[in-house]
Amino acid sequence: MEHWAYDSVFYHIYALGFCGAPLKNDFCSPSSFRLEELYGWVEHLQSLGVNALYLGPVFESTAHGYDTADYYHVDRRLGSNEMLSRLSSVLHQKKIRLILDGVFNHVGRDFWAFRDLLEHHEQSVYRDWFHRLDFHKRSPYNDPFAYEGWNGHYSLVKLNLHNPAVKDHLFQAVDMWIREFDIDGLRLDAADCIDIAFLKELAAFCKSRRPDFWLMGEVLHGDYRKWVNAETLDSVTNYECYKSLYSSHVDKNYFEIAYALNRQFGEGGLYRNLPLYAFADNHDVNRVASTLKNFAHLSPLYSLLFTMPGVPSIYYGSEWGIGGKRTGGNDQALRPWLDLFEISHNSPHRDLPKVISRLARIRRHSEALRYGNYRQLSVSHEQFAFARQTREECVIVTVNASDKPVPIELVLPVTGRNQLIDLLNEGDSFPVHGGKARIDVVKPCWSRVMTAK
Repeated sequence: MEHWAYDSVFYHIYALGFCGAPLKNDFCSPSSFRLEELYGWVEHLQSLGVNALYLGPVFESTAHGYDTADYYHVDRRLGSNEMLSRLSSVLHQKKIRLILDGVFNHVGRDFWAFRDLLEHHEQSVYRDWFHRLDFHKRSPYNDPFAYEGWNGHYSLVKLNLHNPAVKDHLFQAVDMWIREFDIDGLRLDAADCIDIAFLKELAAFCKSRRPDFWLMGEVLHGDYRKWVNAETLDSVTNYECYKSLYSSHVDKNYFEIAYALNRQFGEGGLYRNLPLYAFADNHDVNRVASTLKNFAHLSPLYSLLFTMPGVPSIYYGSEWGIGGKRTGGNDQALRPWLDLFEISHNSPHRDLPKVISRLARIRRHSEALRYGNYRQLSVSHEQFAFARQTREECVIVTVNASDKPVPIELVLPVTGRNQLIDLLNEGDSFPVHGGKARIDVVKPCWSRVMTAK
């Protein structure tokens, strides 16, 4: 039986930005009710075809959520444990799974064990909780010791994940999240910086609590099979295809995404049958609408996202094509507070959610798009066609990034089919003769998703 992730469309919310939380935690204010803003979005998620919500860091932290201060309490800027529990219950009633961020590589300087280290120095009972602690040097914060910060950021203190006490603290937190919040999985921050042995232990622990628990790792580079396998993680972020999705449109070069998909999922592909996490943007990268040169390319881009192998994810707000770029290393423009009424009525791309909803519906009803093999059919600079196949179903996808309508001739990878029925452009169909079909026209910056009958 395939994992439920194959049947999922994810929606990614960076909670602190989405809820308009203060940029800094004062650690003394009462819990807010900001998390309850999500209730007003549930119907919108359902209309998009979303059935899994990835909610970015929600536990007590100093600033951006990835600088954890307490793994056992929801950030007071968002709400409380009780609020998250109620939200999870509502989501599950609406058949939307809940995935949280697991930030285990590092903590913030306000993490309680690090505070003890700052107070007691070498006498701290938590001195072995942190990676490469050195009392013969000073940190950039002028602490009487040095430590390893994540990626050179010393506000993020790397944990010693070989320490049994640290592992127990983290695993018991996950156990609490499963019990209290009924979470369905975790997205593991900086998974490519975490020792594989720790990830295997975490996976075994989570699966012992919930066999269908989903673990997805943030991985930027490398062979994804190192992380995605029976003993470690279920999925990782597909950054290779993320880059190819936008640059194939920016550069008028569908050969790039075609190469990536062949390398990953074609015959002999490296990642055949791996449900990689596919996305057009997220909380760490520029919004795709700010990266594209032509806003009309949003439609063919999302057509590819929902029909290529993998588990598609939408970053909140991008279904309306909102912009946002990092400036000077500042991510705030990528993580805004949004008013649902305002953006749904005044976005310059108000029709894009309807396109995404149709694509999600097509995917939900197609085994080939969820589980099928991938096969390239044709590729040129601005046109691209491929097939997704199971034993019972064959779906043909064509995309056109040109500003002109084009015909496309295809040789189908199956026999005994008489016509192609367009699922995206309802009412359109094309005859098949001798295993070949001529698609009279693919509209400018548009696509066809056709089932072979």
